[in-house]
Amino acid sequence: MGTALVKGQNGSLAVATAVVSVRLAMVADVSGLLVTESGRVRSDADFVFFNQPSAPGVELRPGMPALLAVSFADVPADIAQIRAVITLDDPTATFGQGAPPVAVVGDDAGNVLYEYVIDGLGTESVVIALELYRRNAEWKVRAVGQGYAGGFAALVVDHGVSVDDEPPPAGVGLPALEVQSAPDATCAAASSRAGNGAGAIVSAPATQPGTAAPNALDVRTVPGEEKLSFEKRGRLDMRKREVAKVLITKNAFGVRARVVLVIDKTGSMIRQYRQQVVHRVVQRMIPVATQLDHDGTLEAYLSALSFAKLPDITVEHSEQWAQTFLHLSGTHAGISYDAMGGRNDELPIMRDIIASLRPGDPPTLVLFFTDGGFAKKREIAALMREASRLPAFWQFIGLGKANYGLLRSLDEMANRLVDNAGFFALDDIDQVDDAQLYGRLLGEFPDWIRAAKTAGILH
Repeated sequence: MGTALVKGQNGSLAVATAVVSVRLAMVADVSGLLVTESGRVRSDADFVFFNQPSAPGVELRPGMPALLAVSFADVPADIAQIRAVITLDDPTATFGQGAPPVAVVGDDAGNVLYEYVIDGLGTESVVIALELYRRNAEWKVRAVGQGYAGGFAALVVDHGVSVDDEPPPAGVGLPALEVQSAPDATCAAASSRAGNGAGAIVSAPATQPGTAAPNALDVRTVPGEEKLSFEKRGRLDMRKREVAKVLITKNAFGVRARVVLVIDKTGSMIRQYRQQVVHRVVQRMIPVATQLDHDGTLEAYLSALSFAKLPDITVEHSEQWAQTFLHLSGTHAGISYDAMGGRNDELPIMRDIIASLRPGDPPTLVLFFTDGGFAKKREIAALMREASRLPAFWQFIGLGKANYGLLRSLDEMANRLVDNAGFFALDDIDQVDDAQLYGRLLGEFPDWIRAAKTAGILH
């Protein structure tokens, strides 16, 4: 018997060829996904399954179920991971109905190197069992055990494999927003597996005639997610699904928008910084960017009397970013935080963002976190009226118990081409769950997009 792995654990593979096999009581198929650092396939040819049994360095060998053999010397240099997938043959079956499957990694001579009992599965019919991955010049194995309750098609689409199948009729709802569609391509794998959940699922679907209604399993994956720990990946995935649910409800799933995060850096925010509330705000805004922003990053600013444009926040480096740039005073990473001042003047940061907007640009969503203090009410009101003709929606969020004044009257502000701003306050953001937070955060944005299209602000 080889070394027993637990979920998240890894081990070295000092062999030329590794063979992945599975022991389980139910009938199942084994397949493999060859993915790059982005966590996605280069093309459909990087998906190894029963109808396409080989890819460079990877092949399916006959067995019950089949064996996945990986010859490391033949794996292309731009392939970072090979993910071994188990899919139940019976479309009505789930892993929770039987004993946990066991994934086994051996060498080409049949010697067992590692075993992983994939426990904790319930309603899933497909699971990523293991990852074989590069670490510098070395290959290693990691126990994954990530189930996909949405089935086979949800998993392959999440990894960039295309699905081409006849969709069911779309549901009835609000007019759909224009979205960016996935590139046209066909994958015989997913469309031939109707019995395992394959259907009309696309990477960025919209509810339009002749297309399938999207669901929250169709979340978008961006570069860097594959480098997170399993716990962080799981938390991010749950939050992405909550974002997707809101967008689906508002018929805005698949919309692409620039996402800008502005965080108040005034002295009255000291408690929010000391208790790292703003750090957690950043983590909870990242899933919004993954589902909306073109490259999945957050454009970031700190604001006080003046403002600082910070490096974009990426999924992979978000925690390091927060530790580096979220400060109230001192000099950090070459930025003088004292020079920005300790009280509010929102006009400079708002004018800077407005100056970056041009008629005809794609939509911009500004997420502005503050504890209030908007003193220049007349000037800010005039600026918001001017900005109503530009392709941006301003979502202001109050942090802590404060007097928000002008912000509370944004929805009633007159003489704007469209309603281009919203506001809500959170006494304690840590007491608000993700579903509530994203529902309030994104509730008005799709409505603004529709109004902006009608007014000719967006094309």
